[in-house]
Amino acid sequence: MLKALRRQRGLKAADVAGRMGMPLRSYEHFESGKGRIDVERIHQFAEVLDVDPYGIVLGLELASPSFALRCADNKAGTILLLALQDFDAGIGDELRALDPHTLMRHLTEAFDLLGQRARVRRVEVEAWMHDPAIVGPPRRDESS
Repeated sequence: MLKALRRQRGLKAADVAGRMGMPLRSYEHFESGKGRIDVERIHQFAEVLDVDPYGIVLGLELASPSFALRCADNKAGTILLLALQDFDAGIGDELRALDPHTLMRHLTEAFDLLGQRARVRRVEVEAWMHDPAIVGPPRRDESS
């Protein structure tokens, strides 16, 4: 997961190791997932690459490296945890009154709505990218 994020940013292991102040061997050990998970080091890595640290942590928990890659730029993992933090602060002890079925149903509905919005947004962007008024006519090669 870490290697994929680093590659997504177009960086070499030595570059990231240097920015993290680590010897290359130690960084390679960290990136390969050998040893204990160090959350502080994940945050440091995420800061260096400007990716979502909680996307990485949740990607580990979900056994989904793709989740971390999908969250890298929009910081969805961090936003999810911030929303949960706000919810907890707002509802307090009343959270205990919510049964698992209710929680699952409403969270699923919320995620379904977000998924629909993402699909609509993708279609809007694709239409925009192919709009002749925005793109204009194809350019002629000036050498011809």
